[in-house]
Amino acid sequence: MLSIESLSKSYRKNNILIDISFTVNPGEIVGLVGENGAGKSTMLKILATLSQPSAGTIALNSLPYQRNTKNVRKLIGFVPQDIALWEEFTVEENMTFFEKLSWKNKTNKQLRELCLEMKLEKWKEPVYTLSGGMKRKLNIAISLIHDPILLLLDEPTVGIDLKSRKEIGAYLQAQAKNNGTMILYTSHDMDEIISLCDRIYCIGKDPFYYKVLQDSGKNPILL
Repeated sequence: MLSIESLSKSYRKNNILIDISFTVNPGEIVGLVGENGAGKSTMLKILATLSQPSAGTIALNSLPYQRNTKNVRKLIGFVPQDIALWEEFTVEENMTFFEKLSWKNKTNKQLRELCLEMKLEKWKEPVYTLSGGMKRKLNIAISLIHDPILLLLDEPTVGIDLKSRKEIGAYLQAQAKNNGTMILYTSHDMDEIISLCDRIYCIGKDPFYYKVLQDSGKNPILL
């Protein structure tokens, strides 16, 4: 389980996150929604150990972040908003490059199978020739090379076609169900959040997202 207790983050005098507490359980996809600037990306960066909180505690499977950063990182996959790929490399070359930086060793066959599971059939083609949806799939595949138990996804389907979005959603649901992966997911697409997520947290002061989710029959939790 991922447990966040009384988390706060400030930049100088600007309070981004104030006293946030929530949990994510194994096999659960949890949505995090809110207006721009509410702190969603900041939250994910803190959970990915890329930024430090100003206050509060975080534990992953009872392993405290503060004293176990290196070990915690081995359990996390993080997909930022911006696509982070080597455009001149092929899909295969990207996968093998990041595998060498990974905490786990995977064979070329295993890497290929991971892409195929996501319906990313391109392999020898350079990344710059891929569609936006295929690039997003490759970004996610790279984050899963080391079999993380927690997957952090910051708007992973923004700007891509509906077919790719549906395929990514189906894959993530299977990943959560079959492997018990904990997934924390941010998006401004409420239809996507409603269909994909088991639970939804609203962050920030804007009541718009909270009302949209309530009207859909979901029971969002206001952080």
